[in-house]
Amino acid sequence: MSQIIEVPSSSAINSAAVTMPDIENLTVNEPEATKKKEGDGDNSVSPSTVVWPPPYSFENGLRRVAPYHFTYKTWCKERWRGMKLLDMFESEFRDRPLAYYKKAMETGQICIDGKQASTDHILKNGELVSHTIHRHEPPVTAEPVGILHEDEDMIVINKPSGVPVHPAGRYNFNSVIEIMKAERHPEWVAYPCNRLDRLTSGIMFIAKHPKSADNLTTQIKQRSVRKEYIARVIGNFPDEEVVCNQPLLQISPKLGLNRVRANGKSARTVFKKLAYYPPREPRKPNQDRDSPAGDVAEDKDRPWLRKEGYSIVRCLPVTGRTHQIRVHLQHLGHPIQNDPIYANQRVWGAKLGHNDPEALENTDDDIITRLNRMGKEEVADAVAYHDEMIDKYYKRKAEKMSGDLCKICDTPLYTDPGLQELSLWLHSLRYEDAGGSWSYVSPLPDWALPPSGMSGPREVGGMEELVSAVKDINPEIA
Repeated sequence: MSQIIEVPSSSAINSAAVTMPDIENLTVNEPEATKKKEGDGDNSVSPSTVVWPPPYSFENGLRRVAPYHFTYKTWCKERWRGMKLLDMFESEFRDRPLAYYKKAMETGQICIDGKQASTDHILKNGELVSHTIHRHEPPVTAEPVGILHEDEDMIVINKPSGVPVHPAGRYNFNSVIEIMKAERHPEWVAYPCNRLDRLTSGIMFIAKHPKSADNLTTQIKQRSVRKEYIARVIGNFPDEEVVCNQPLLQISPKLGLNRVRANGKSARTVFKKLAYYPPREPRKPNQDRDSPAGDVAEDKDRPWLRKEGYSIVRCLPVTGRTHQIRVHLQHLGHPIQNDPIYANQRVWGAKLGHNDPEALENTDDDIITRLNRMGKEEVADAVAYHDEMIDKYYKRKAEKMSGDLCKICDTPLYTDPGLQELSLWLHSLRYEDAGGSWSYVSPLPDWALPPSGMSGPREVGGMEELVSAVKDINPEIA
């Protein structure tokens, strides 16, 4: 049966701060199962104290984690073999400067098989690379992980935006799996069946045992499970169903960046406008912004300014490529309104990547170089925030390097993330079996509801219109 359950609001959380004991120097190690062989030399690193419960605190609508020591361990990957240790860290990890990794090797924080290794060490198959750090996790939203349905086999959750599913990169305790574990039991094991990007909110399936996970994963791979997303995009989207068949190419595995390219992997998405909301005050022809030349010059450089208002768009991804919906909407000229990557003029230029399948406007190298600067020297900023006053506010609030260093480990510290880094207006709204045996629908997120004083839909109908657009090409979802 379809389940529609209201998820608790975070207003109660936002209104008060919950104080946790001051924890300066916590230590956590990866599970014993990750160990194969450890050296016993003078420079071996093996923290042993496990942190439980996670050192969470809540303040100003954010879930925070006190800094703690943590050891990453990983076996040498095939692509690392034959590389120098320092070169590997420079190419694979971008959250710290090269000078930090060099010092960490010299002081024994980075080891091979538990022993200190030089920066010129050549990586070989079977070697265990470990890196002990004083870990600083970014804060995430304090909104809870909503439970839409739970039985003995499966948990259906409404994932909050801005929270990664798995521990990865700078996130560990501030991940969906670890948050759920903290609410349940330290030995609780989760088996995620589908994935959502960190910024994307909505329906996810967390199996309670491997068999249940395998069953649903098989259905998803066979494309007998229909998925619907909802997005808020720039401008007035076309009224009719739009099927985008543009192939997608990953141009940077390191950054997870994709774009429409003729030599990419096949991809298909169906779009249907749910609602359009014009601006409360239409933009005046002579409205001045940053340039004394006025709107004529600015409109030429900022074509999205001519796209008045925004649309709420239903999305049916027939294939499941990384960032598929975001990239297809960008290609169609209606990117997600607050997308910090695909609606970013500083990365994609004046046309925001619209209709550029041959990369004639911007080369792949240009895009990668610009995106690498985001969050370091510059602020990741979507075009939705180019209003002068709002733009200045978000520049102050966005997460970027603060210029300060941690007193314990000299790690460069980041400021708190801004609202645009905790939310993407893309939501996993519905999952259902094509045969009709089960269906789960989440409530519409607040950003998809009609603005105050305007009328519009507060729920969506069935998926028949979306499915009918591709039922002859993809009968498995019909």
